[in-house]
Amino acid sequence: MAVVEENISRLNQKLQQLLKQYLFLRKENEKLRLTVANLQTARELETEKISKLEQQVSILKSSIGQMKEPDKKIFEKQINQYIKEIDKCIGLLSE
Repeated sequence: MAVVEENISRLNQKLQQLLKQYLFLRKENEKLRLTVANLQTARELETEKISKLEQQVSILKSSIGQMKEPDKKIFEKQINQYIKEIDKCIGLLSE
């Protein structure tokens, strides 16, 4: 009987150890998920910042006349797209 009780005790200890490890890994996983979410948000913000800065560079180049022909075409397309969006907004407001 002592051998059986000893085996049960050892099995119980291993189960407790596995449970502790499982709980630890769950907490660590949740922390990592939060970190990933925070990094994704930061990445999106940085991407928006880069886009705004690129637009500013484009505007500055246009204003001082140093824009190359392909850049001018891209810039004109962007301006035309903005104008279309503004026209849509004005149309919606006038309804």
